[in-house]
Amino acid sequence: MNRTSLRIAVKALKTNKLRTGLAMLGMTIGVAAVLTMFALGTGAQQSVSSDVKSAGTTLITVRAGNFTRNGEESNIATGMGSATTLTPADADAIRAIPGVAHASAVTRMRGWVEYGTQKNYGEVYGTEVDYPTMYGWTFDKGRFFKKGDVEDSANVAVVGSAAADALFGNANPIGETITLHGQQFKIKGVFSTSDQDQSQMVVVPYTSLQKLLGINYLQVIAVSSEQAGEASKVAQAITPLLRSRHKLDQTAAPSATAGLGLGGLQSPGMGGGEPPDDFTVKTQASEALTKGLNTSVAAFVLANMPQMDQVNLQEMSGTLSRAGQTMSALLAAIATISLIVGGIGIMNVMLVSVTERTREIGIRRAVGARAFDVLMQFLTEAVTLGAAGGILGILFGFLAALIITTTLGWQASISVAAVALAFGIAAATGVFFGFYPAYRASKLNPIDALRFE
Repeated sequence: MNRTSLRIAVKALKTNKLRTGLAMLGMTIGVAAVLTMFALGTGAQQSVSSDVKSAGTTLITVRAGNFTRNGEESNIATGMGSATTLTPADADAIRAIPGVAHASAVTRMRGWVEYGTQKNYGEVYGTEVDYPTMYGWTFDKGRFFKKGDVEDSANVAVVGSAAADALFGNANPIGETITLHGQQFKIKGVFSTSDQDQSQMVVVPYTSLQKLLGINYLQVIAVSSEQAGEASKVAQAITPLLRSRHKLDQTAAPSATAGLGLGGLQSPGMGGGEPPDDFTVKTQASEALTKGLNTSVAAFVLANMPQMDQVNLQEMSGTLSRAGQTMSALLAAIATISLIVGGIGIMNVMLVSVTERTREIGIRRAVGARAFDVLMQFLTEAVTLGAAGGILGILFGFLAALIITTTLGWQASISVAAVALAFGIAAATGVFFGFYPAYRASKLNPIDALRFE
């Protein structure tokens, strides 16, 4: 394709702008549909991936202290009761474990929350900024406090929707001041959650609650794993880490249930005289499965938790793979149909153009143009038509991706490779569907073409 052929092609396409525009419209819609579906597919796959990976239970709770009721009956250590050895530095260390998505230091208390003449008795939690993400909270009003508020032990708070209704009724609580344990805290946000107990909570920076209670330790460290199938693995990694940090002897091998809530070295005289754990690690799954069970039965269930997690992870991976294959097949079908429709439009326009310019073809051949020159001229016009439609389609595809991201909340993205592929397909479609009209034009008899009226 040389510059002269391109200039003539553009001039010829400008002759009938409406027809050219309609032909380009078909290709524009085709390419835009391809990119839109690519963006939709990418966003959907990311959404499915996120849902599948987070399906099940990813939460792990590390509690200060350790006690198992009736453990002696099943040769399970009973533990040593409460402890004050869990620290914010432990939370930072846990956060560095591979497979951990989030970790939050937690302090808590129960007490009266006051606003004017209104009083509400409930739980007050001190947390870090990752806590709402771990539990999937959404904010109806305002926002969660920031990392700087935690570092500065700021007197700020967020309240659950039920607590907000009890204290403020229909009034907007943002900017209002509540009183906790004699200290005033400014409301920054109101959150919603499917957990009724959490909706009644008041949440403040854990450093602020520590200062309020006069303590420097934690009651809980909340942890979430990156994938549900890794929760037990992460829980098992937490136990030796905390034993090392708390200077407990690690020479004894942990049992199969270590890190899951019942096993490990929990009391003197069991496990070769090693010091007991001064903490308890439980996954959300282990807590749900063992709730209300006899200690020996619970120990059996927990011993098989890693195998159960592995099966779940394999099932989730298979589901994600099948979803990706289905989405790819859908995209291929949509792309094929859209481009065929756009290509047929180009072919129709080029056939009409060849008929209208038959005399022009005869003149060009009479003054020395070869059949190949005529072929290349009309093929250039077809490629130009397809490429121009493709460029417009790419622009509309980006606009569609932006709309998808805004309306559906999916991270619909279009890669550079996808844009290059779409443009290449548009040009190739122009060549494929424009070849027959161009070939037909090149085979016209010059004498018959000159006589054409």
